[in-house]
Amino acid sequence: MDTIATPVRTPYEALGGAEAVQRLVDRFYALMDELPEAWDARRIHPESLAGANRSLFEYLSGWFGGPPLYTERHGHPRLRMRHLPYAIGPDQRDAWMLCMRQALDEEVADPALRARLREVFTQMADHMVNTEGQAGCGQAQACGATEAPGHTR
Repeated sequence: MDTIATPVRTPYEALGGAEAVQRLVDRFYALMDELPEAWDARRIHPESLAGANRSLFEYLSGWFGGPPLYTERHGHPRLRMRHLPYAIGPDQRDAWMLCMRQALDEEVADPALRARLREVFTQMADHMVNTEGQAGCGQAQACGATEAPGHTR
């Protein structure tokens, strides 16, 4: 009996491509400006979020399995290294995740994909913590946080 393989869709494709990734990023940064609870994360960003928005879009494009825009323009992301100049503790991580969770809830319709993205974003956020007592890569779960979020069928 012959079987037909189900094509594997990347998160980038499952989300709806560049436009959907940009909507997610736009909503994430809008929430960072709108939610008072997000101040701990917002305060370590420049006044204009345009550059951060562009960088996150470029990064997520490739991380989700789409065009590797960030690496083409900037080289390896080295997320933790690039964020070391900023004191990121549990409060900043939690504020960042508050915005990302809400953006995912609003912009990602598929419940399974949304749950998987929440999981990998949580791992990534944990990995970025760099204040004393919270060594990001010293935590077994967090060390794999910069890997792609996987594929959906």
